[in-house]
Amino acid sequence: MEQRILQSLLVPSAYPEPTTSVNLVQTHVSFLFITDNFVYKIKKPVELGFLNFTTLDRRRFYCDEEVRLNRRLCPDMYLGVIEVRESLGGALFNGQGKVIDYAVKMKRLPEERMLDRLLREGNVTDDDIRRIARTIGEFHLTAVQGEEINGYGSTTSIRLNWDENFQQITEFVPLVITKRDLHIIMDWVDIFLSEHEGLFAERISRGHIRDCDGDIHMENICLADHIYIFDCIEFNNRFRYSDTAADIAFLLMDFDFHERRDFSGIFLSEYIEITGDRNVIMVLDFYKIYRAFVRGKVESFRLLDPNIPEDEKRTAQERATRYFLLARGYVIRSKLPSALVITCGLMGSGKSRLASALAFELGMELYSSDAMRKKIAHLSEFSHDFSEYGKGIYSAGFDEATYDNLLARAEKALVAGQRVIIDATFRKKNNRLLFRALAEKLAVPFYIVVTVCPEYIAKERLEERMKSPCTVSDGRWELFRKQAEDFELPAADEERLICVDTSLPTRDTIDTILNAMEIL
Repeated sequence: MEQRILQSLLVPSAYPEPTTSVNLVQTHVSFLFITDNFVYKIKKPVELGFLNFTTLDRRRFYCDEEVRLNRRLCPDMYLGVIEVRESLGGALFNGQGKVIDYAVKMKRLPEERMLDRLLREGNVTDDDIRRIARTIGEFHLTAVQGEEINGYGSTTSIRLNWDENFQQITEFVPLVITKRDLHIIMDWVDIFLSEHEGLFAERISRGHIRDCDGDIHMENICLADHIYIFDCIEFNNRFRYSDTAADIAFLLMDFDFHERRDFSGIFLSEYIEITGDRNVIMVLDFYKIYRAFVRGKVESFRLLDPNIPEDEKRTAQERATRYFLLARGYVIRSKLPSALVITCGLMGSGKSRLASALAFELGMELYSSDAMRKKIAHLSEFSHDFSEYGKGIYSAGFDEATYDNLLARAEKALVAGQRVIIDATFRKKNNRLLFRALAEKLAVPFYIVVTVCPEYIAKERLEERMKSPCTVSDGRWELFRKQAEDFELPAADEERLICVDTSLPTRDTIDTILNAMEIL
């Protein structure tokens, strides 16, 4: 769309109802003009292989389809298709000029009630997740099915979708995914499809291939007067005709991406209760990999869009990389069904960032000594105790209570079959031995990740951390030397030590750890 047209549609008088402002938001395939009470969505004239909006007739057709299909879950939100007309100043949504495009007109939903925002603000409850699960489950039970739709659940059709994904992402290697990681995913998908043809055939025979939504993630869910699930796939039947497992896998993957795996269990339990689909678990990881890969691909497409500012492109690149790392993580987790990992390093050595990245990719339960210490002391997470070294909540007594509590948390999670990582200094050998003994008792692999970096980097990190209001740690540079003198370095007899330099990119450091674990 010409810049002149875009600018003209940012003028309030271009709209059929009064509005005080107009804001433009772009996706890789759409322009969304947001007014006080409505949203007007114009499709970009693009062709991406899996969609084609290049002609006016196509855009009109898919606008009509978008309204028809989204009214299944949002009957009062999608108001209809409106014409975009030519004017002397460019374009507007009323008047008598030539029709130059079409837009879907929607009721504007309250942004403060969008699920992704509610999650960031910590305002999502377990009951909210159950309500969403019930809404989706009931939708799936009544969604259209039939012989044509069943064909999209076959391994042949699924391979076609995967092959398209692999082909389309090649131009973004190694910008968002390395060649090795791409082949790890490609090989796993090929083997899974080859070895589980009967499983996919059973999903078809049980009636789980339906005319689904195709795009259920947190940004497309609003918890307002009722549950709105909007913006389904309208542009390609083979992305919407799918296993219901693939439909919910998108949201479950999204919970993982935002590090709220606890919501996945709540959702899945309620969904299975509603639908009775207990074997959905058999294919969920496969489809979560698919959803993470597609999401990474979509973010990558934004890098080629000339209308998107450079700062947004940098964010898109970071998000794409994270999605592909999550997809890889799903693949390699099967090689580490349960494990206990502890960090070991001085303050400022990068333990917490590394532990968080490893937990994200491997789906590990992450327990932090900093957070545990504050909890034991009945302090808020971001409050601080700047006592002298070894005093206050950092006394020997608090240390012992902190590690005892971490040990108990780790045991409970490991008994439940989870992977666990403990983010703590572990400067005393006896603490490391306690956790090693727990791993041996439960017969799970045990690793000590030793974090090191140049002192000037540790100093920079500690000083930068002190400026942040959202840091849990009380570590600061003036205590660094005393902690270093008090540190009992791991000895050679402590097996499965993995030493990493955290001054290197986190992505490379994680690969070093995964290679040492022999799971990459």
